Amino acid sequence: MSSVKEDTLKGVKWTAIERFGAQGIHFLLGLIMARLLTPEDYGTVGLLAIFIAISQTFIDSGFSNALIRKPEHTEEDFCTALYFNIVVSILCYVVLFFMAPYVGDFFHMPILCSILRVQSITLVINSLMSVQVSKLTIALDFRGLAKRTLYTSVFAGLIGIYLAYIGWGVWSLVAQTVIASLSNLLFIWIYCRWIPRKGFSFQSFHYLFSYGSKLLASGLLHTVYTQLTPLIIGRYYTSKELGEYSRGSQLASYPADITTGILGKVTFPILAKLQNDAERLISVYRKYICITSMVIFFGCMLLCAVAKPLVNILLTEKWANCVIFLQLFCFGAMFDHISKLNLNLLQVIGRSDLFFRLEVIKKTISIAILLISVPYGVLAICISKIIYVQIAIFINTYYTGKLFNLGYLQQVRDFSGFLIKSIIACVPAFLLTYLHWADWLTIVVGVCSAVLIYWLILRSNKYWKEIESLIRKRYSFNLK
Repeated sequence: MSSVKEDTLKGVKWTAIERFGAQGIHFLLGLIMARLLTPEDYGTVGLLAIFIAISQTFIDSGFSNALIRKPEHTEEDFCTALYFNIVVSILCYVVLFFMAPYVGDFFHMPILCSILRVQSITLVINSLMSVQVSKLTIALDFRGLAKRTLYTSVFAGLIGIYLAYIGWGVWSLVAQTVIASLSNLLFIWIYCRWIPRKGFSFQSFHYLFSYGSKLLASGLLHTVYTQLTPLIIGRYYTSKELGEYSRGSQLASYPADITTGILGKVTFPILAKLQNDAERLISVYRKYICITSMVIFFGCMLLCAVAKPLVNILLTEKWANCVIFLQLFCFGAMFDHISKLNLNLLQVIGRSDLFFRLEVIKKTISIAILLISVPYGVLAICISKIIYVQIAIFINTYYTGKLFNLGYLQQVRDFSGFLIKSIIACVPAFLLTYLHWADWLTIVVGVCSAVLIYWLILRSNKYWKEIESLIRKRYSFNLK
């Protein structure tokens, strides 16, 4: 049996290729589309995100994580999950199709009716490949997942750009989403080569749903919360403000999404293998926390520091208002990985009931904070997100401390050093933005100085030494 070290290195390698490649492609192609489109176009599509996201949560119902966590998998398990996903996706599409006119009336935008009916097709398409993705994840075949993401991102992105160039406007974003789903489906079926050969099993369904139902409820709470904000902004403010809010949020999430996307996808199936060895499980988990914090804190702080010249160069001045959203979201995004990894531990040990309990508590608090902030404007809504993230960390670490003696204060001691060092390294880059230099010069000097300072500060850190060893020897972290 391969070691945790070998599994992690292999998984991280291909997931890093997937994440850096996909995020890089999305970033570059997204910049081109942002220049061709307007904040209103992005805001229009953003209004429908809550309906698609809630439907997708119902379709999966936690079955993907249930399959990954299950020690022994049968053909009936995979077939049951696939049939369930397909049936629920069709039901969701029918519901959205008939409620589309009411959505358009609610936002006073008739075009939303047609957009929702077309974009909802992706729900059915995605349901046809969810099990295949789970099978590849269980097998730790991140190479196949990386290829899928890279190929389809380029293909769909280029078509989206062409459609935006010839004047399709908001429809270019819709077409890009549908084409990406179709090309993903084609690739995954050819690569995975799995065809369901069994019928629906009520025994398998009972196991998958008993575990996944709590994740479904938790996922619905999380989805409603994350998508409630765009819904409120779109309803009570303007689509332009929503577009600027969404773009700032998206840019701020890049450092965190890349890092947690790499380790998050790899760590869950690997930690699941250690679920019966609590001491080793926590040892590996703490190293994951430190390594991700080392990268994410610095990436988010640096992005916050150079936000203004970066937006001016990449998106042009028509997106200038999203700078403040970008900076505020950086302070929230940099802590998100801590909550996610804490919740991963509860899923790994099968305590989806505790996962759900925490979600109920957190989302009740978060929605109250959100509603209080709404009358004070979009900026106040962004600040409420930062406040909520800190509350979420404190709540998420409660059961980690109770079950593993790894509570809030202990975890703060693990990651706080990287936060302080990141702030020190990035302050000079932020101060440079007040010198009225050319934007490109401010970014080059600021980034280089921040990287140099951070490297000098980290040279004595044990985790940094392990990373340097990995780079020099093409070897992995000492996770044994």
